[in-house]
Amino acid sequence: MKIYHKNIAAYNAKALNLLKLLNKISWLRLLVFIISSTTLITLFSSNLITPVFIVFPVSGVCFALVIKYHNKIDYLRKHTSFLKRINELEILREKCTLEEFETGDQFINQNHQYTSDLDIFGQHSVYQLINRTTTESGRICLAHWLSAPAPNDEIRNRQKAIKELSQKLEWRQEFQASGMHFHNNQSDYYKLLDWLEKPIVLLSHKVIYLVLAILFPFLLILGFYFFLNNLTSLVGIVYLSLTIFGWFFGYMILRKVRPLAEDIVENSTKNLKTLRAYRTLINKIENENFSSQKLVKLQSSLAKDKYSAYNEINKLCRLLDFSNQRPLKKQPINGNQLYPILNSFLLIDIHLIIGTEKWKSKNSAFLKSWAETVSEFEVINSFAGFCYSNPSYTFPEIIEKNNYVHFELLGHPLINTNNRVCNNFHSDTHSDVVLITGSNMAGKSTFLRTVGVNLVLALAGAPCCAINGQVSNLKIFTSMRTQDNLEKGISSFYAELNRIEEMLKLIDKNQNIFFLLDEMFKGTNSEDRHKGGFSLINQVSKLKTSGIIATHDIELAKLCENKKLVQNYSFNSEIINDSMLFNYNLHKGICYDFNASELMKKSGIEILQNISDHRN
Repeated sequence: MKIYHKNIAAYNAKALNLLKLLNKISWLRLLVFIISSTTLITLFSSNLITPVFIVFPVSGVCFALVIKYHNKIDYLRKHTSFLKRINELEILREKCTLEEFETGDQFINQNHQYTSDLDIFGQHSVYQLINRTTTESGRICLAHWLSAPAPNDEIRNRQKAIKELSQKLEWRQEFQASGMHFHNNQSDYYKLLDWLEKPIVLLSHKVIYLVLAILFPFLLILGFYFFLNNLTSLVGIVYLSLTIFGWFFGYMILRKVRPLAEDIVENSTKNLKTLRAYRTLINKIENENFSSQKLVKLQSSLAKDKYSAYNEINKLCRLLDFSNQRPLKKQPINGNQLYPILNSFLLIDIHLIIGTEKWKSKNSAFLKSWAETVSEFEVINSFAGFCYSNPSYTFPEIIEKNNYVHFELLGHPLINTNNRVCNNFHSDTHSDVVLITGSNMAGKSTFLRTVGVNLVLALAGAPCCAINGQVSNLKIFTSMRTQDNLEKGISSFYAELNRIEEMLKLIDKNQNIFFLLDEMFKGTNSEDRHKGGFSLINQVSKLKTSGIIATHDIELAKLCENKKLVQNYSFNSEIINDSMLFNYNLHKGICYDFNASELMKKSGIEILQNISDHRN
């Protein structure tokens, strides 16, 4: 789309201007340092002590302000680079060039009812095409939406939310870019949840510990003061002894709570990035206006009256930021080296632990729901980007009827628009079995995946690659890529039988199974394959289910047609001037051409014209 190319040019120019500004600020920072240092040295050498106490803090403030401004512009530069990258990635998605995108391999489940067969996850997958999430919980939520159909009302609400968000291009890209600053690794989300589940220790004795933390430094300072005022008397020795004893008592308290403080510091490093991501994304959500029911409901879950998810997470981030000042026992060179000295007098660890436990006690029950809200926003944002980039796609109508599938000009979204061929498909009742025959490479398997992928999108609430569609809420089941398992001693044929057995059990339990079967029983001999194929078709045609079966077995198609068990469709090819041409158009009726022998010839096999002459 032209808008993406326009945005790339604009963000590229903005990034260059910000880079120039950063260079100027770097020179300014150096200049402030040189002027401050020169001025202080001159004042010291002239014994002008009073001006030193004025210039020193002023210089520090000026230097800090320059650093702060530098960091702000550097953030803007990175943010602009992310926005540019987002638009570049949208162009790659338009071309179906998906090599650079996360594959979602962690969600691959060979035993799932359809995700492996339909390329939902992995290389060149639906996940790569859709995913615009930046948090781990967002990726988990997207995987869940793609792995199970939602209830009808939820699908309709998602459709409205996606439609609304698709028109907010600038907000969507700002939202995504904001999360990219904190893109977290696999398992960070679960580390955060595990940390929240850790038991609260000091909070139940908060009053005692806080009294100690407040009185202890006061008494310590008071004792030291009286010691200084009685240096030459025995009373001074008594005050010194009491001060040392008090300090030792404080040390024992700190030693007792040290594991808790160390745990906070260790986990702050792991959790801060995740929390900052949620804080930033929540801030974007809380400050935008939405109208669709689902988006409004999600937004309202983040802020009620004066209670704001953003404010609460911000408090925790500040606590954990402060905890990073504390050196760890196993890493003593980290943190601020003044912290242990101040801590030994002020018992800072007590305040840190109680502050953190107080936050956990108040908010740990809500944080998971806040993360889930952000995750849903990220998923809706992903589908909205998919919707915006494909304006010709349609949101299918979800109808209250069993086993209904209707698509007009249905195509596969993972095939480039220039190469995509679209077909109509209709199945409207129980026992409606469509049998597709066709020559090799004519498009049978691709068509099964086309129907399957678009059903997955439809039942997730997303737009489909079609100009019109109506579907009922279906449970999709596929058997297309059954593989052997050497470790478990399972052949591909036995693996396929297990899939078919699982499918039949699901059909017995549920009326809305829609199956996609490719080349049934291909791991056995032709006679048993023919017998088994007919038997299975005969069986499912009497059950409350529907689906599509692809096969090369023309005799099976003829037999099923004679028995009125199926609707026959086919894909055909032509051989023109020794070249094989495929149009990938779905036709009514049984396949009328065969190309296997021609393909084998092209592979160097010398095909015998009359094999019966060689049987004797």
